[in-house]
Amino acid sequence: MRKSHPIRRVMLATAATVSGVVLLLSLKPASGPAAASAAAGAAPQATAGQQAPQGGAQAAGAAGGTVTGDATQTQYGTVQVRLTVAGGKVTKAEAVQAPKGGLSDQKTAMAVPKLNQETVTAQSAQIDTVSGATYTSTGYKKSLQSALDRMKASGGSSSSGSAQARTVTGKVAQTQYGPVQVRITVSAGKIAKAEAVQAPKGGLSDQKTAMAVPKLNQEAVAAGTAHIDAVSGATYTSTGYRQSLQSALDQAGG
Repeated sequence: MRKSHPIRRVMLATAATVSGVVLLLSLKPASGPAAASAAAGAAPQATAGQQAPQGGAQAAGAAGGTVTGDATQTQYGTVQVRLTVAGGKVTKAEAVQAPKGGLSDQKTAMAVPKLNQETVTAQSAQIDTVSGATYTSTGYKKSLQSALDRMKASGGSSSSGSAQARTVTGKVAQTQYGPVQVRITVSAGKIAKAEAVQAPKGGLSDQKTAMAVPKLNQEAVAAGTAHIDAVSGATYTSTGYRQSLQSALDQAGG
């Protein structure tokens, strides 16, 4: 057998040593700018994943509804306020009725947006009167207060498991002999009470209203809907009553 030459063995050993050093250098963890950028890029992804549950909670906000105040008569017309409520707070205010015609159109357009905005800010009827629209402002605040009163009444806790009774006022229905407006008290999804907060009056209308309204109130409670019979001799009042009753039921979700 031939023996290996000493010089050949030295060269092989040297080559093996160099290869080992190169291999160790290639396995050293990267700490340059590219590696730092990659690490920084991973952080925003983790943050976004943490924020997602918060967004879902905000989207599932507290349930709310609408409350309509009494229709308030002023020297220049009727004012009536409706509130949108969520989480026990007023999130929106609007005048579903306001003086109109002639100069009243300008005053209403000027005053109502300000009154709406102040209501949401103040969360009460303690708001300033708009200069130049005193009557409208006064009527607005009265209707607003009645809406707030209903809001508080319907927001009370119930010791029993039954549904809380609440009061809803329908829109004003104009008839040939005067406006008709119905207010209902709803409990457990049914009409517990019905009443006309506005009805034709003056002269013969007083007699017809006195005759028709109690019957219509009774029928509304019995039927639980606006599909009730007109009272003979008081057709216009009956028609207006049913229209306002239906709008009240719509607001109550019935």
